[in-house]
Amino acid sequence: MDTAAQLTDPTPTAPTDRHRRRVATAAALASAVEWYDYFVFGIAAALVLGDLYFPTGSSSAGVLAAFATFAVGFLARPVGGVIAGQLGDKRGRKPMLVMALVLMGVATVGIGLLPTYETIGIAAPVLLVLLRVVQGIAVGAQWGGAMLMATEYAPEGKRGLYGSLVQLGVPIGVVTANTTFLVAGSVTSDATFATWGWRVPFFVGFLVLGLAWYIHAKVEETPAFREAERALAEQEKSESVTRSPLRTILRNHLGTVFLAGGSFAVNTATFYIIITGVLDYATRHLAMERSAVLAVSLGVSLTQLVMIPAAAALSDRIGRLRIYAAGAVGLLVWAVPMFLLIDTASLLWLGIGTFVTSCFLSIMYGPQAALFAELFTAEMRYTGASLGYQIAAVLGGGLAPFVMVLLLEVTGTSMAVSAYIIGLAVIALISIKILASRAAAAR
Repeated sequence: MDTAAQLTDPTPTAPTDRHRRRVATAAALASAVEWYDYFVFGIAAALVLGDLYFPTGSSSAGVLAAFATFAVGFLARPVGGVIAGQLGDKRGRKPMLVMALVLMGVATVGIGLLPTYETIGIAAPVLLVLLRVVQGIAVGAQWGGAMLMATEYAPEGKRGLYGSLVQLGVPIGVVTANTTFLVAGSVTSDATFATWGWRVPFFVGFLVLGLAWYIHAKVEETPAFREAERALAEQEKSESVTRSPLRTILRNHLGTVFLAGGSFAVNTATFYIIITGVLDYATRHLAMERSAVLAVSLGVSLTQLVMIPAAAALSDRIGRLRIYAAGAVGLLVWAVPMFLLIDTASLLWLGIGTFVTSCFLSIMYGPQAALFAELFTAEMRYTGASLGYQIAAVLGGGLAPFVMVLLLEVTGTSMAVSAYIIGLAVIALISIKILASRAAAAR
């Protein structure tokens, strides 16, 4: 058994409730602004980036190219997770979180300022891809740092709830990203939006730098890391060896990493399908109004602000894997009805279809941070949890909008996308079953 579900990290000095709240708030804000910056690219890819940076004779080809660039950010996420995980398990959670925020802020503002293909030619898509890679590295580094800052400061019995505060960064990021695009679209004409209106949401990246300074100056390192650091320093001194969290994970816990990734890929894939893939599908294939579809996406994301902490709090009472599995079953069952409703081209049915999907996503996402943290001991937790999460992001989220467009072009039916979600849900349930069996065997 290579999990640490029963581990209770010693805390040399119990933090005050006020400090716990400050750390949890800072971690949640860090997650929210990082995900905002990450999501504005996905929305822009669905709406304008194909025409501006990948001009072709086919609108589908342009969107595929833009979504491929979107996916590149996901391919870079494991790199960020490995680098930050290795350093975060050796040097601390906080400095890696600060580094991730700075990288994200610089890359996002850079995209907002980037000239188009018409202005600088082939350099435009090349630079866009490079900046997207930096965004991917940043978000890959951020999640583990923010998640551990929250969960390792959590009071006894509330690790799921505290971890969910970081998970709230995703719906907050979606809501704010959609809102800024709605505002930018409402105050500009279509021509003006395509020229410069779409750039405005990217300039919010400047705020990330201020938050990075605040965390650097005001937030302390987690007690669990400080205790693990002291214990391992003594061990290394006596044994004359230098630890490598990544080497330990690859040698002894790789199976757990892949099971974590397999359990979560359906969640991240379905999430990006409904916030970016459906945006393109509804506007380009179903001829639905852009602002109306964005408004529906915004409203659906607001429901996650309630569902995610509720599911996490319930997992503190009845168990992470039980709640997690319920969400995966829901996604499997709902995959076909969701697209049958979307295909009506009715805003009402689009809202209902994506709302129910969002509920199942929230049921999984709420306990996920605490679940992944508990799969690994403190001295390798940043590396292990980050790798599991980012593997799921690559296999699920990064490719999902691209796969969706490709499946629609090849098959001509949205049921092919439903089949894709169902396949990932089956993999998730198998992974969850194995993790549950391992946990039971360790008792």
